[in-house]
Amino acid sequence: MNLKIPTFTSLAVIISTLVFAQPTLAEDNKPATISVSATGTATVSPDMAILNLAVMREGKTAREALNANTSAMTKVLAALKGAGIANRDLQTSNFNIQPRYHYPPRNKTGEQKPPKIIGYVVNNGLTVKVRKLAELGAILDTVVTLGVNSSGGIRFTTDKPDYAIKQARKNAMARAIIKAKTLTSAARIKLGRILEITEQNHGRPRPRAMGRMAKMEMADSSPVPVASGENTYSVTVNVRWELAQ
Repeated sequence: MNLKIPTFTSLAVIISTLVFAQPTLAEDNKPATISVSATGTATVSPDMAILNLAVMREGKTAREALNANTSAMTKVLAALKGAGIANRDLQTSNFNIQPRYHYPPRNKTGEQKPPKIIGYVVNNGLTVKVRKLAELGAILDTVVTLGVNSSGGIRFTTDKPDYAIKQARKNAMARAIIKAKTLTSAARIKLGRILEITEQNHGRPRPRAMGRMAKMEMADSSPVPVASGENTYSVTVNVRWELAQ
């Protein structure tokens, strides 16, 4: 009997073939999956309003404008504290001093003289958290009367939105499961184990524009009418399942 012993080169070819065949086998055994996205929401009534107020004053000099602004803002802060707003809910959000320029018209030759400073504007911003919404209208009326003449907006929010976000998260997951079961049932296959869950939180409600307070006209001493409405918190989940073949 003649036995043929494989050469070293032949053995190397066999081993190489087995090594490079492994990834193909692994890919063939990779489980099929399904990915689903769903959004859940929860609606709650706000319990706090965040105001962005400002006092703007003008003067011939920076000192004159600053004195006028300081006087008005001091009265506004005193009134807010008198209304029960705590120090932790009052924060200066912006302060700036800017010159006002006069630009002379061009002469017949098209030349224009350099602009001249004719005054100064001082703007002092204030962020206020109002935790008693029933008093919001009266507070707005008071601060406008005392000197607030500009506003960046008003936003109604919830001091502790954790419960609402938790409910939105549960609703999102429940919708994802229903959607996945509907798809797999139509395909006549079954869901396996969950492989991955990720979420995207859209919890912060959008602010509601208030407009510039300088344009608000108070016909009488009645409080400013406000409507807080409701806030909707939403959460989107992305879930990936293994399919049971």
